[in-house]
Amino acid sequence: MVMFELAHSPAGFLSHMLGEALPHDLPLDAYEQWWETRGRAISSDVDRAGTAWIRQYDLMANRIDELVFPSGYRDMLLEGYQNGVIWRGFAPADEGLTAVYALGYIAGYYDTGLYCPYTVSLATAAVVDKYAAPDVRERYLPRMLARDETVWQGATWMTEARGGSDLGNSVETIARQTRAGWRLTGEKYFCSNANAELAVVAARPEDAPPGVRGLALFLVPRYRQDGSLNVYIRRLKDKIATRSVPTGEVELRDSEAYLLGKPEHGIYLIMEVLNLSRVANNIGSVSLMQNALAQAYAFASERQAFGKRLLDQPLMRRQFEQKWQGLHAAFALAWETVLLAEEAWREPAGSYSERFQLFRIMIHLAKYWTAEQAVQYAKWAMEVNGGQGTLAEFGVERLLREAMITDIWEGPPHRQALDGLEAMERKGAHRLLFAHLAPYADAGALQDMQARVEAHLALAQAEKEAGAFDLFDALAPFAASALVRKYEAIEMMADRS
Repeated sequence: MVMFELAHSPAGFLSHMLGEALPHDLPLDAYEQWWETRGRAISSDVDRAGTAWIRQYDLMANRIDELVFPSGYRDMLLEGYQNGVIWRGFAPADEGLTAVYALGYIAGYYDTGLYCPYTVSLATAAVVDKYAAPDVRERYLPRMLARDETVWQGATWMTEARGGSDLGNSVETIARQTRAGWRLTGEKYFCSNANAELAVVAARPEDAPPGVRGLALFLVPRYRQDGSLNVYIRRLKDKIATRSVPTGEVELRDSEAYLLGKPEHGIYLIMEVLNLSRVANNIGSVSLMQNALAQAYAFASERQAFGKRLLDQPLMRRQFEQKWQGLHAAFALAWETVLLAEEAWREPAGSYSERFQLFRIMIHLAKYWTAEQAVQYAKWAMEVNGGQGTLAEFGVERLLREAMITDIWEGPPHRQALDGLEAMERKGAHRLLFAHLAPYADAGALQDMQARVEAHLALAQAEKEAGAFDLFDALAPFAASALVRKYEAIEMMADRS
């Protein structure tokens, strides 16, 4: 069946869904083949080994904070960088975000956790390219766009011990301007890619106002200009999954830093960083859904019960058809955020157009819905495999562990629903959304959904917020089902060729 062939090939599924919209020279098949022959085994070893460990001191008792991973981890990490999961977004050929998110889709299919270093490195490179002073940009951006083993990684460190959603009240890291430049002092509590050579860090300059308006964004190198450590890894988090990305607690001790953009624009830059990461979270969630479908299909097409393969049982067959359709819908919604991000990330900070507001509501809907769909698909794949699905040796259960984390990364469902609600209330983002969906949606259904959203926005504030999940549970799949029609036309042309 076509479903079986495509479910087991992320590159094939991308070509099926996007056809000629994919850049022609992308090494999607070669990257997938590397994962099948080498990467899959390395990824499994990394997951089984658990949390990496820190070698904090060298033989001469110098603080080094070196992270130690299982053999092969560095090769697995470099394969994505060398194939262009970052540099293609900045290449003269202007392959852009389509290229980097397509490669990210393949990485996410095989290892959800590994997609995180690529994601935060992309976000770091993007804000350095867009907002760093020319000398800082020239010093650091080429290192992040290297195409060999010398490549530098990035990270995005916002969250502190008091939480990550309410940054205006939780960020206590202080930025002090000296004659020698900016210096940061504070602690970051959830630092993904903790061993990155560069990190973008939210901090509050001295004398800045309270709340989010007082935050600024800084670039912090791992090492000082004299070669000593500029950041200190206190410990690594022992997570249930996504062990391919080390997450730690980091101390900033009068750390050298470079201001990105204007101090008063800090929150806008922070949101740009988060939104690029949310797009990647959408892509990673959908690729995990595809992996779950593939693993369920492989088992059901071999397992016999009551004289038939599981796949030939009417109820199971119906479920596979529904999951296949659901995968298409989730991909359509997620990929639309890629296309909108391509426009949005080029806009100047703080002066956002209607296209940006459309991107904003779409990103909240997609992050809310695709991450939850990934959880449900992973759970279902375990159910199809029965008892085998619960055994660590077969790897199906790993999908559920990783999916649970994608649901929390870059803002949990509560944050997406409430921020999306605010975008509709204050910016009229829902009207932009409906105009965008109009060419693809059924006219009557579109009118009904518009009426439902307007009625919800007319409720008292407490009732409006309390019902945000109900609204998003209806609006997100509606948007996805409309956008599927857009991609169905592409599929037909791709399949004919």
